[in-house]
Amino acid sequence: MTPDEGIASPQRTWLAMTLPMEFKNAIRFWLTIPLKTAIILVMFRRHKAWFHSIWRGFSRFFRWFAPGIGVKRWFLVLLAGITLIGTGLAFFLLDVYRTAPNTWWLPILSFISLRFLTRPWRILIFVGIGFGLIGVGIWRLSRSLLVPFLRPGQRLVDQVADYSRRERGPRIVTIGGGHGIATVLRGLKGYTNNLTAVVSVADDGGSSGELRRSIGILPPGDIRNCLAALSDDEALLTQLFQYRFGEDTGLGGHSFGNLFISALSDITGSFEKAISESGRALSVHGQVLPATLHNVRLVADIQLPNAQSEVRVEGESQIPKTAGRVCRVWLEPDNASAFPPVIQAVLAADMIIIGPGSLYTSILPNILVSDLLEAIRSSRALKIFISNLATQPGETDMYTSGDHIRTLEELVGSELVDVIICNSWYDKKIENGLQWVRVDEALERDSRLYLSDLADHRQPGHHDAEKLAQVLMDLYNERTGPIVKEQATQ
Repeated sequence: MTPDEGIASPQRTWLAMTLPMEFKNAIRFWLTIPLKTAIILVMFRRHKAWFHSIWRGFSRFFRWFAPGIGVKRWFLVLLAGITLIGTGLAFFLLDVYRTAPNTWWLPILSFISLRFLTRPWRILIFVGIGFGLIGVGIWRLSRSLLVPFLRPGQRLVDQVADYSRRERGPRIVTIGGGHGIATVLRGLKGYTNNLTAVVSVADDGGSSGELRRSIGILPPGDIRNCLAALSDDEALLTQLFQYRFGEDTGLGGHSFGNLFISALSDITGSFEKAISESGRALSVHGQVLPATLHNVRLVADIQLPNAQSEVRVEGESQIPKTAGRVCRVWLEPDNASAFPPVIQAVLAADMIIIGPGSLYTSILPNILVSDLLEAIRSSRALKIFISNLATQPGETDMYTSGDHIRTLEELVGSELVDVIICNSWYDKKIENGLQWVRVDEALERDSRLYLSDLADHRQPGHHDAEKLAQVLMDLYNERTGPIVKEQATQ
């Protein structure tokens, strides 16, 4: 039934006599809109999954053209090349069509070129098919080339976008040792690939100390932890690198990673080359560097409890074992030069992070290298000190966060850092007799203080890698954003 048939007969006659044809067509059009809308809604509900799959396909395709991935420029180059080829082919077909005699295949060519349609429709159809074929070709080609490197469960565009984002990330240098610096690296590797870990080579205990004494290699323990933390493959290979043999196996409790680095040092002829090759084996993005290549030893003067006398202790592993308060620490020889790539990384850094880690046996052995300390002072990077969450037995018993930063600056000079990050969560008790490192009143008055919940609630006394990395990146973005840069320019 037409819209006019639903109107009474006198009204139809009146409409036919008084209304122009344009108005009657408009009435018919508007009366059919509800019907068309109902049909579209019914079709959408029946084929909702199909429409969603098409929309997801378009969304994934256009993600390739998001800013920063680096695909658009090459897509335009490819499109320009295809356009030139298509233009040349079009000239050839036009020449054939105009000059060839009437043959049986000319009607076929005319049909394929859609001459029965108007020119705008032909342009739209051919351009649409062309873009579709280019997109499918690029997508399938990229998958074919990159399938050996794809991670299970992740889309190719997501991996490419994530890699491009991290390649453009800030240049960050972390200074410390032990598990603290590994936690920082584990969190920051999700934001940037431009990471440099500077670790101490003064360790003389455990597996590292035994290898140092027996074969003369620099201690690889902290370097091994940092390589494992930076690895993209923290599954089987990293577990193997961190695996430690038992004391009763004849391998003296050595870890596999330490033995691996030691063997590579002998094969490659240098300790630094062995670290680089180990990083390649673990798919590390970033670099791990020793603070110095000299065979340095950490020495400390410790004031004995309930006495005014001091005792001199030699060796990093012996300092925590000696009861008393650490008064001074230094390196022997005290003129050891820094590893040149470390100086380059520090001077080129956007952010320098000191800590967390054992204050006297992990952090200070790095900063006491005079060349490295001068490079830190000269760098224009944002300098951040991260306080420990828990006290270190034999080193920082009863220390507050203020004691940590004051000890550091008493030994290396004041105003070394721009920001002091401390934990604000102490709700659970720490096991093994350790105490929370709390913020004292003197530090609360320091304008450099930044408080946040940084603790891993499942493991009290340990930093949460994700929380810490998020705080660090927020501080970096806040201090180096457009407003700060504009003020610096003025």
